[in-house]
Amino acid sequence: MPDKITSLGIMQPYFFPYIGYFSLIKSTSFWVVFDQVQFIRHGWIERNRILGPSANWQYIKVPLVKHSRDTLIREVEIRNTENWKQKIFGQLTCYKKKAPYYNQVLAFLENSFKLETNSITKLNAHLLNQACLFIGLDFSYQILSEMDIEMDEVQDAGEWALNISKALGAKTYINPMDGMPIFDSNKFQNANIELLFLKSEVAPYDQKRTSFEPGLSIIDVMMFNSPEEILKMIDSYTFINNG
Repeated sequence: MPDKITSLGIMQPYFFPYIGYFSLIKSTSFWVVFDQVQFIRHGWIERNRILGPSANWQYIKVPLVKHSRDTLIREVEIRNTENWKQKIFGQLTCYKKKAPYYNQVLAFLENSFKLETNSITKLNAHLLNQACLFIGLDFSYQILSEMDIEMDEVQDAGEWALNISKALGAKTYINPMDGMPIFDSNKFQNANIELLFLKSEVAPYDQKRTSFEPGLSIIDVMMFNSPEEILKMIDSYTFINNG
């Protein structure tokens, strides 16, 4: 962790998230993998979307061990008795004839999937880091459950970011624009922490089909764009100050 954090991002560990997630990484100097809250089913932690062979899109998934509803993200385990990695490779064959970077992305995935872990948090943090390395994006991060920090008790959902920012001495906290309603800007002002919201403005790219399917996994972006092109796309964002 750096001595001084100029801008902080805090997000749950998503599985190969969409490109806007990487815009948020680009805009921050340090990242906290947020795994200390309840796991919500059918979100983006164990799955994401890519193009489909016939339909517009399909899910790629990491199977999970059954757990109770109140299980924290950091406690959720992968069901590695299933050959889920090979299934994903099979699903990606629909890109083979049309994606110019198909072979590079498969090699990237084969290397990234070498990690052996039962933890969905550790897997996704690792994959996120590998994707940043592939693209050429600086990424400094730690997993919250592995950090030894003292922070104030959280009273509501918006205070997680506030209290982590205070504990780490962050000057600015940046969040995706969609999360704006849960934050109290006055609390951040009183703590002398700047609160910014990021609006991603990524333009459609050529998916070699008649219509563009937005919001897919970064894997789809990597299939059709070079790392240099992806970096330019990631830079397409603006900030909104709500305080």
